[in-house]
Amino acid sequence: MKKNFLRIFNQYIDRQLDKVSPNLKRFKWPFVAFGVIKKLALLFVFVAQCFSAQTLSSNLSKEKIALGEKATFRITINGLEGKDVISKPKNELLPFHLEETKDEINKTYDQYTRTVEFQVFEEGKFTIPELEFSINGTESIKTIPYEITVYNPVNADDQINDIMNNKQVDLGFSDYWEMYKWYILGGLVIFTSLFLFLSFFKNGVFRNSGKEKSPIHKTLQDLKNLEKKKYAEKSNYRMFYVELIDITRAFLVKQYHIPADVLLTDDLIDVMKHTNKISPENEKIVEEVFLRGDLVKFAKILPNQELMERDFLEIYEFVERSVTDIEAEHLREVH
Repeated sequence: MKKNFLRIFNQYIDRQLDKVSPNLKRFKWPFVAFGVIKKLALLFVFVAQCFSAQTLSSNLSKEKIALGEKATFRITINGLEGKDVISKPKNELLPFHLEETKDEINKTYDQYTRTVEFQVFEEGKFTIPELEFSINGTESIKTIPYEITVYNPVNADDQINDIMNNKQVDLGFSDYWEMYKWYILGGLVIFTSLFLFLSFFKNGVFRNSGKEKSPIHKTLQDLKNLEKKKYAEKSNYRMFYVELIDITRAFLVKQYHIPADVLLTDDLIDVMKHTNKISPENEKIVEEVFLRGDLVKFAKILPNQELMERDFLEIYEFVERSVTDIEAEHLREVH
């Protein structure tokens, strides 16, 4: 068969050369070689183009899936030779009714792989259409379409049976403790916190004591601080009466609610007499000390140490006795 092919091929070459010139027959073999080389070159170019072209393949892991079951769709492009692949953004490749849970893209110099994992939550048939991928923005290749069937694995008429019957278990103290220990411990913590709060409140931790709130206690403390300054012993009579009267005025404001801090001495004495909030005995003491204090401030008299100490003691005793005045006022208001 090979000899017949060569014989026919030689005859064909001879006929072609006769058409040009009979003298060229002796040069037919160079022409034959040239023709063979030309055809081999064309064949090589054709094969190279076939191997250098990009090839796309796609694969769907399952064409029938249950509701919520995951399936995988994979696209692979080979023969890239470093070219870019342009496609839809991540998590937007498939139609909206196919809910994508994972979308991974891997690219090497010669290969592009995209793996999409998805779920469907509706029964029926759904289609993955042709998906277009662009190579370097000039060439375009597409996948084949796929049809997916989604079914409900549980029918409404199916009867659900227990795997085994319920079993009675006897519980011991440790079992009940494990179940209810946090409730018991929480109750103990609440009870202890409430008990401590009431104890602290009763002992005055969360409130100021009556003495601290009482104007009497504060005024007596101020008088003791004044005594420690020893103005009487140092004959600093002016500062002694200035501070003694200021302390007494502040006490009258807080204990008797008399505006002693804004009234002049004469006006204050008049108010005390008309309000009847202070007993006559206490009123007389306050009047004498205030009038003497004004005389000292204006340097009209120079009191000695004995007089200063007596005035201090009378104001101190007046503050202590003021509780009687307040009680008497309350009785008057009741009647």
